[in-house]
Amino acid sequence: MRVHPLIRRARTVYRRMPNGATQENFETSTILNTKSQVNPAGQDDLTLSYTNSEPSHEQTPDEHAQRGVQDVEAVALSWSKGYLIAVFVNIWCLYFVNAFQATMNTSLNPYVTSTFQSHSLSGVPTALGDAFAAATYLPMAKLMDVWGRAEGFLFMVICLTIGLILMATCQTFETYCAANVFWYIGFYGTEYAIDVVTADASTLQNRAFAYAFTSSPYIITAFAGPKVAEQFYYQISWRWGFGAWAIITPIVAAPLYIMLKYNLYKAEKEGYRIKRPSGRTMMESIWHWTVQFDLLGVLIFTAGLVLFELPFDIAAYAPDGWASGYIVAMLVVGFSMLFFFAIWEKWLAPVPVLEWRLLTNRTIIGAILLDATYQLSNYCWSYYFTSWLQVNNDLTITTSNYINNIFDMVSGVLLLLLGWFIRMVGRYKWTLYIAIPLYIFAQGLMIHFRSPNGNVGYQVMCQIFLAIGGSVFILVEQLAILAAVDHQHIATALALLNVAGTIGDSAGITISTIIWQQTYLKALLRYLPESALPDLNSIYEDLTTQTSYPIGTPIRLAIQKAYAYAELRLLAVGCGIMVLAIPWTILIKDIDLKRKPQQYVTTSLNMVAPALV
Repeated sequence: MRVHPLIRRARTVYRRMPNGATQENFETSTILNTKSQVNPAGQDDLTLSYTNSEPSHEQTPDEHAQRGVQDVEAVALSWSKGYLIAVFVNIWCLYFVNAFQATMNTSLNPYVTSTFQSHSLSGVPTALGDAFAAATYLPMAKLMDVWGRAEGFLFMVICLTIGLILMATCQTFETYCAANVFWYIGFYGTEYAIDVVTADASTLQNRAFAYAFTSSPYIITAFAGPKVAEQFYYQISWRWGFGAWAIITPIVAAPLYIMLKYNLYKAEKEGYRIKRPSGRTMMESIWHWTVQFDLLGVLIFTAGLVLFELPFDIAAYAPDGWASGYIVAMLVVGFSMLFFFAIWEKWLAPVPVLEWRLLTNRTIIGAILLDATYQLSNYCWSYYFTSWLQVNNDLTITTSNYINNIFDMVSGVLLLLLGWFIRMVGRYKWTLYIAIPLYIFAQGLMIHFRSPNGNVGYQVMCQIFLAIGGSVFILVEQLAILAAVDHQHIATALALLNVAGTIGDSAGITISTIIWQQTYLKALLRYLPESALPDLNSIYEDLTTQTSYPIGTPIRLAIQKAYAYAELRLLAVGCGIMVLAIPWTILIKDIDLKRKPQQYVTTSLNMVAPALV
């Protein structure tokens, strides 16, 4: 392996091990201080630190890293094995709570929108939430790097709780959309913060297994969530289906925040934390944090992305559609702001939000485009899938969402096996060569089996194939992008990946909504008996009305034919888009995870993380 000259010149210390072997230890301070210079993204990384059997005060956080990164490296030097296990257990519990919320939200959403006579727009709240959530990832990454992991996590939990409260109390479709904006910002932001902490607390070789372990609660909630959602809807109220989690979520989230803050306090007492400079005036402090946070860049990016994405979600409401003046203005202004953001980050920002060199790395670009393509393809058809199962196959809320949640069941088990196997072989790209053809094949099968009163068993089979392919995409994208960066850029790299994926979500839902509106209503007019035309609006907008007609009656058969007509076109678009995954996979490098340790970790992390996963 080629050794960088700066690393070669680092003073080497040899220490005799008990068994007579010789251990080579690079002097930590020399290596950490040169980390950001010798390890640019996109180059072959070297081992940046070799840890002794016991932590030493020679091991210090990277002085060139931003404050939040320094703090988490100090925490990594101070926490015990017991605290590390407790962190992983709490992360598992948080994923369990979030997975339950997500499953219930998906199950109840068609009925909530039907309550407001807006079933045809059931994808709009999610699309709006995705648009705003996508705009918060990079600011969130900067917040966690500059301020701290715990503070960023707390802010996202607050947004999530506000969203749940608004969902439980909303009285109009517009308020429900606003609630989804807060909920999706908090939901995605919380999981993003958890992923960053998981990356901080695991080695690169073990990370696939770590992510598989922390996301395994989806296996449980895939079964429990739909049943609980059905009980809330029929026995209590869909409002309490959201309100209950507004109480539970802060309680489950509190321990992780407390553990991160306590261990930071402990690290400061033990002398691991780099002391903050003193003597600044208030104005100097404000200016310092404004520059460090890149406040102008954050505001330009957030506003630009929201303005650019929103027209795709609200154009259907505009008086003249896409020709409306304010729709065109939002597109132009949003795109211009994103263009200026790129100029600002490249040449003007003192401390940029985004390291420009990250966007020149082929592995990062490939992973980002693969994630966007997968999410776009999936959401082109999946948002109306549970409604299709209930209308076409006369399934209950519980059963239809069991099928919809096959991804969670299969991926939960598959990711554990795949994570272990990747940990053993150290390679990941080979999995994409299996996943992409399988995913495209499964979508093609769904098009073939999209007919009224078709066998539901074929739908289950297709969902299993899609789950195998999709879970591979998600895991490999994270591994590839994190393998291409050093510890300083973990939060930014994950933010870029999540921005791309969330934009793909939002665009896919928008496409599916537009296609649904342009096809389903016309198909109803074509297939419905004349006697049902007076009830056309209720049939179009209310899922409860659609399922109220008995199977086999002319009206129910007409509704099923209309669904099949619209669903076929949704799937055809999604399948066509997925072909783009092939060139994106070619861009991704197959980095050897065994030979490429990535970040500064202590001996306790090296011992505990493999044991946990």
